[in-house]
Amino acid sequence: MNTRIFRILTIDDNEAIHEDYRKVLSGEANDLQLAEAADFLFGDDTSEACHERFQDELSERVYQLDSALQGAQGLSMVEESLKNGTPYACAFIDVRMPPGWDGVETAKRIWEVDPDLPVVLCTAYSDHSWEEISQELERTDQLLILKKPFDTLELRQVAASQTARWGLNQLINENTQQLEKRVEQRTREMFETRDLVFFTLARLAESRDPETGEHLERIEGYTGMLVNWLAENGPYQDQIDDTYRTQLCRSSILHDIGKVGIPDSVLLKPGRLTPDEFEIMKQHSRIGAEALEDSALKSKSCKFLSLAAEIARYHHEKFDGSGYPHGTKGLDIPLSARIVAVADVFDALTSERVYKRAMAPESARDLIIAESGKHFDPEIIEAFQACWEDFKNRAEAPKESPKLPLVAELLQQGIAQPVPTA
Repeated sequence: MNTRIFRILTIDDNEAIHEDYRKVLSGEANDLQLAEAADFLFGDDTSEACHERFQDELSERVYQLDSALQGAQGLSMVEESLKNGTPYACAFIDVRMPPGWDGVETAKRIWEVDPDLPVVLCTAYSDHSWEEISQELERTDQLLILKKPFDTLELRQVAASQTARWGLNQLINENTQQLEKRVEQRTREMFETRDLVFFTLARLAESRDPETGEHLERIEGYTGMLVNWLAENGPYQDQIDDTYRTQLCRSSILHDIGKVGIPDSVLLKPGRLTPDEFEIMKQHSRIGAEALEDSALKSKSCKFLSLAAEIARYHHEKFDGSGYPHGTKGLDIPLSARIVAVADVFDALTSERVYKRAMAPESARDLIIAESGKHFDPEIIEAFQACWEDFKNRAEAPKESPKLPLVAELLQQGIAQPVPTA
């Protein structure tokens, strides 16, 4: 038999009452009392099996009683029990306890620190009515009234029902916490998987372009700096919430996913592109956007794909309308793309490639600021200037040496042939 120990607190200014509690609640119950307790709680129509389970439950429980002579002392004991991780399962509180708080005030203060503690107010017929008590106490769902004088069976029945209620609530809370932990873990795993897929897709594009995986991490970092500042400053605050911040940073790494559709002879060319080749290169914005838009349409829950498609399509547009692929101008360019455009250009200028040297961060800063209102949104440039020290520190962090992607190495070695541009 598994014995369960329930801690009960009795608060009464009469020391003799505490001894009565101990005699009644710490003594052994006979079979008749147990059967009557089951009838009291469940009624005559309850199944025999239910009666037997409840009687077993009552016979297996042990009460550990603590006593307090005033409400303030009882409150301190409740606080200490919570601090020690040994909470009370029930409190019996006398209504009249001069010169301190009465029982109603004591219950009110106890529930402020332990709202789950069932309370039994012990009151004489001449004390407060239920209507008066319920008006003062909001937590009547955790409250029982025990009229004085009470008999042995009634006291045991009330103790059994209230501690059983407390035990059930504890079990529910524990199961709820475990469920919440599992949901949190599964949610975290889901987002980690999503982020991994994002990064894998982005690296797929990078594998054919002479840039390193660090480029993706830097773009994400620069984007985060800008959007975090804009969330707290400037005219775009109402467009940026926590979800937008997270989705924008994650989506930013897919800005060049469309490069997977650009022929090797154009994408991997070490020198300047001809006008025709540049027209082909510009198609990566459309290719990436259409692929992401198609995926977004097939998933109602993946809103971040729509944002990623928006960035892929518009991050090469310019504020004065001279960009591509559509020549979109000013605020008609989505905010996400205007933010990522600054991050992307700054990283491109300050990163070494196999076909160019890295520009000093200060020089890149000056070029970008000079393009305010032309290439870039002036509000984003203000954010860029406000975050300059963070941008500079990130740009000056050690970077991997640029390497040709595998396809380019194979081309140089004559193992592979360029994909035609036609």
